[in-house]
Amino acid sequence: MTLYRLLFFLVTLGISVPAVSTMPHPLRLSLCEIEYETDKKLVTINLKLFLTDVNEALLFDPQNKELAFCQPNESDKAEPMLLNYLSRFFFVKVNDKKVDLKIKSKKLSGEGDNTALWVYFEYEQSSPLSSLEIKNAVFTDLFFDQNNIVYAHVNGKSKSLMLNKKKTTHKIEF
Repeated sequence: MTLYRLLFFLVTLGISVPAVSTMPHPLRLSLCEIEYETDKKLVTINLKLFLTDVNEALLFDPQNKELAFCQPNESDKAEPMLLNYLSRFFFVKVNDKKVDLKIKSKKLSGEGDNTALWVYFEYEQSSPLSSLEIKNAVFTDLFFDQNNIVYAHVNGKSKSLMLNKKKTTHKIEF
């Protein structure tokens, strides 16, 4: 019996056939937190990404361990590949000037398919903040249902945004 006939037979009998899942975790989500306080003159950006999504975007294999982010055997290619990807799908502009993203630190949290890669950036901002423009289209090239949450905390006031494939960029004026 061919595979197709077997599948047809099982479906006809009402027996469910497990599908091969391409979604290692249930949510297609990233989180970005941007903070600025005038007295510190520093913009901090925390970006939380599911590690399986990072591997899918960079290596086309969600379970690939080749880059080994935050591990003792982390590949020399890991950060440059991540920054190259982010440069195409993510940016922050402060007062209409694009922030040069250089990774300050990174860490892993969670376990299994829910492991998150946290990437931390800092940007010195000596003049008062008049606007923030955020583009967060990470993984929208891979997943139609990707949502990217952005929290902006400026001098004690907070704003939250939901960016996705249809709306990738938002500008906040102060």
